[in-house]
Amino acid sequence: MECRWSGLNGLLFSLSLFCVVLDLQLDGVLGATHVEIEHHLEMGRKLLAAGQLAEALSHYHSAVEGDSKNYLTYYKRAAVFLAMGKSKSALPDLARAIELKPDFLAARLQRGNILLKQGNTQDARDDFEAVLDRSPDHEEAQDQLMRTNELEEMQEEASAAYHQGDYSTTIVVLERVIEISPWDPESRELRADCFIRMGDPQKAIQDLAPTTKLRNDNRAAYLKLSTLHYSLGQHQESLNHIRECLKLDQDDKECFSHYKLVKKLSKQLDTAEELIQEERHQDAIEKYESVMKTEPTVPHYTNLAKERICFCLVKLKQPDEAIDVCSEAHQRDPRNANVLRDRAEAYILNQDYEKGVEDYIEAREFDADSIELKEGLDRAQKMLKVSRKRDYYKILGVNRSANKQEIIKAYRKLAQQWHPDNFQSESEKKEAEKRFIDIASAKEVLTDPEMRQKFDAGEDPLDPENQQGGNDGHGGQGWPFHFNPFESGGGSYHFKFQYN
Repeated sequence: MECRWSGLNGLLFSLSLFCVVLDLQLDGVLGATHVEIEHHLEMGRKLLAAGQLAEALSHYHSAVEGDSKNYLTYYKRAAVFLAMGKSKSALPDLARAIELKPDFLAARLQRGNILLKQGNTQDARDDFEAVLDRSPDHEEAQDQLMRTNELEEMQEEASAAYHQGDYSTTIVVLERVIEISPWDPESRELRADCFIRMGDPQKAIQDLAPTTKLRNDNRAAYLKLSTLHYSLGQHQESLNHIRECLKLDQDDKECFSHYKLVKKLSKQLDTAEELIQEERHQDAIEKYESVMKTEPTVPHYTNLAKERICFCLVKLKQPDEAIDVCSEAHQRDPRNANVLRDRAEAYILNQDYEKGVEDYIEAREFDADSIELKEGLDRAQKMLKVSRKRDYYKILGVNRSANKQEIIKAYRKLAQQWHPDNFQSESEKKEAEKRFIDIASAKEVLTDPEMRQKFDAGEDPLDPENQQGGNDGHGGQGWPFHFNPFESGGGSYHFKFQYN
């Protein structure tokens, strides 16, 4: 017999058949058999034991999706979250496991432990007491309940000390609080505030950094971290933190305002250092002057700018200006070895070797392991020793940065002034001869690149002690064999020298 469907009845039959087929297809896609769920659980267990946490979590996700009524799958997934350090993600799974099985004591105990570490004493107490209601002799629950009560008392003690302005006591109490509840952002934020009030921003940073992860959307912590790093002169770290704040909300007015300031200053500082690397020292000075205008209220940036300007002036061979700026920088930061090093070099440029040696000695008190400072001190001491015999720069009256033309010009002027024929008495001629020899030897050393380099390194190339054999055969004067400014004969002087 052939059945014929038509009209409304036929349409209803077609829809029913379609729904049945669709349900079967969905079961194939979304559903999971008991065997499949067990496979995911077993793989999750093995991967968790092997430390492959991300892979284990993926299998537990599949197990939960396959059977949303199984309290054990939630509990096991929570264990993976905890192993990954994601306690906040573990809490909803533990709550769901307890909802599905209220007498599941292991989940209650685990949730209570997390809540205790988060500093949530009230909810932690409820979980521990629930465990003890069903198992009065449960030792871990008893111990944790005692720790909960202890934590609550210490939290109250810390709060009272803080409101009384006793920040040192607050810090001591919070040390014990944080040992019990390391995931509590409030305790760390309170201790950070105490450190700030006691003038220890670095410790405040150490406390605030974890709170950016312990709170969701913790823009306030990122802003405070940025301002603390900024106050310490750590402009790059400041910039990194304020960018994290803007990632959470690009329209945050406080973060954006601070970001503009930090970005501007950071760019100026980076550019100034690039200019120094390129040996564009005058441009670097101008850039550091801009830094002081951008941020006149934070001492670190002014100190840094003065230090680097001091360095640049030494490189530009402007000793008088360098000594002034370096001295101001030293006043601002007396333990800064770099400033003392640069001022020592400025004194040396000014031929004040004693002060140069003094600054190098002081710099080494603050950085005894610096090879650069040791070498600088050795050189300054050699130059001081040489200068006490003869300083060729002082003899010619030129500074250490003088070029060859300036040296020859000074030599000509002095050679004409101290020409022995300009003097009448024998004693005057003797003195003029001595002065002339010094002038001629100064010109000889300072116009010869190799000899000048040796002299600048603290070695007198004309000193007999530095000559091979100790005596050069010229009366101990130490003159090189090719140089003899005088030839005497017949009781009168004849001079052979060149003004070039």
